[in-house]
Amino acid sequence: MKIIHTILMCFLFVNVSNSQERFLTKNGAITFFSSTIMADIKADNNQVLSIIDASNGKMAISILMKSFMFKKALMQEHFNENYVESDLFPKATFKGEILNFETLKDLETKLEVKGLITIHGKRKEIIIPASFTRSENTIFVKGEFNLLLSDYNIKIPNVVAKKISKEIKVSFEFNHKPYKK
Repeated sequence: MKIIHTILMCFLFVNVSNSQERFLTKNGAITFFSSTIMADIKADNNQVLSIIDASNGKMAISILMKSFMFKKALMQEHFNENYVESDLFPKATFKGEILNFETLKDLETKLEVKGLITIHGKRKEIIIPASFTRSENTIFVKGEFNLLLSDYNIKIPNVVAKKISKEIKVSFEFNHKPYKK
């Protein structure tokens, strides 16, 4: 009887451990900011899907481009129709690995995430610095990095070229919770 009880406890422990290996958020936040002498442009997206597999440090992010919100509706329309062409390229994605993930503790830890980012149908390898904080029930990630529009074949018409920076600052915050099937 003790053996059966021990085996059942082991299975229960394995199931609990496996369910806590993946951490997910469906409402991660990404902001991009373009600053020039002529204008500052900012857009927020709070519907970003991000998942971390804590068993191997893999991370994936999916961003619906039409979910970026601008101050002015016309900016949002131009962004979706003319620049990122959201109907042709509805999502931006990132698939990569958190380097040295095994060193992550409950205190804020600076790590890098290396992987492939795809925007506007163009793929590029990137290394992103980020701050991670882990507890039993969360993995919080925040950071910022810059992207060059030319790397993703995003063309800015000459008429507005002085209003949009060629380099965009991207900030992000993800509060991952254990994934439950």
